[in-house]
Amino acid sequence: MLENLINILSNLPKELTVLILGMMPVSELRGAIPFGVAIGMPVRKVLFLAIVGNIIPVIPLLFLLEPVSSYLRRFILFKGFFDWLFERTRRRAAVVEKYEALGLVMFVAIPLPVTGAWTGCLAATLFKIRLRYAFLAITTGVLIAAVIVTTITFAGKGLIHGLLLAHY
Repeated sequence: MLENLINILSNLPKELTVLILGMMPVSELRGAIPFGVAIGMPVRKVLFLAIVGNIIPVIPLLFLLEPVSSYLRRFILFKGFFDWLFERTRRRAAVVEKYEALGLVMFVAIPLPVTGAWTGCLAATLFKIRLRYAFLAITTGVLIAAVIVTTITFAGKGLIHGLLLAHY
């Protein structure tokens, strides 16, 4: 799925591609940073674009998720989807329920599937964390995740480079 997205975005300037990958719920930082590094962009630029891209959807999501989902739940097709989505998030976000804003930071900071800014917004809405605390917690989590993903990206790049040199 991520490869299809990258193919679609391949005609755009690389900076815009990194920004958009950072914004997407499928990739977020976990896709944007390795992609930017892989195509040879300067690390500072990659980090800036990936972080900004990951934070752009946060405010609209925090403001609109509850009213939009409440409205759409009136329709049978969307009710099942939102019930499934909220229940799935509730099960995975126990740390947010227990520690609220601090738990939200930890939840967003762990760069694993089904964590990140998008799911963090969903958890903040679900557990009724006040907007300003949710925004600060999600932004802090995004910054921590950016450091973790960048570290893992360069560690993996060094490991691959070392393995290639050992064989040639």
